[in-house]
Amino acid sequence: MRPGVMGAPVTSSADIDRLEPDDEPFTYVVDLAGTLRLAPRRTEHVACAAGSPVLAAGEITFERVRGEWRATEVSNQSTGYCPDPACWPDVAGALDRAGLARPDGFTAAFVFRRCPGCGELNVVKDEYYVCVFCDGGLTGT
Repeated sequence: MRPGVMGAPVTSSADIDRLEPDDEPFTYVVDLAGTLRLAPRRTEHVACAAGSPVLAAGEITFERVRGEWRATEVSNQSTGYCPDPACWPDVAGALDRAGLARPDGFTAAFVFRRCPGCGELNVVKDEYYVCVFCDGGLTGT
């Protein structure tokens, strides 16, 4: 699988074997049907989803435990879709349907806001809702 192609659907642990995982996380999306799709990390999320809307997006790492793949780290880090941390149930549902063990929530969650003043995308850190580019205020929701 090469970067920049639509993500491969994952419906079981065997699907991950076919993707030849290594120590690097995958780019993932959960499509509107609730299916987890994986692509190499250097793939943009929008490419992984073939330009379609998604329920969730981010990065995910798998580890083999007793012969089965398990999601060990999951984030919502996607500047293409800027998913809210509230999308976790969609990620959890996709992993559960694929029979993949998972954490109880995002292991790293990001809050994204676009500045109404300058239009730049910001990652909100420590609940500090101020644009790093122009010092303008960012909305809290």
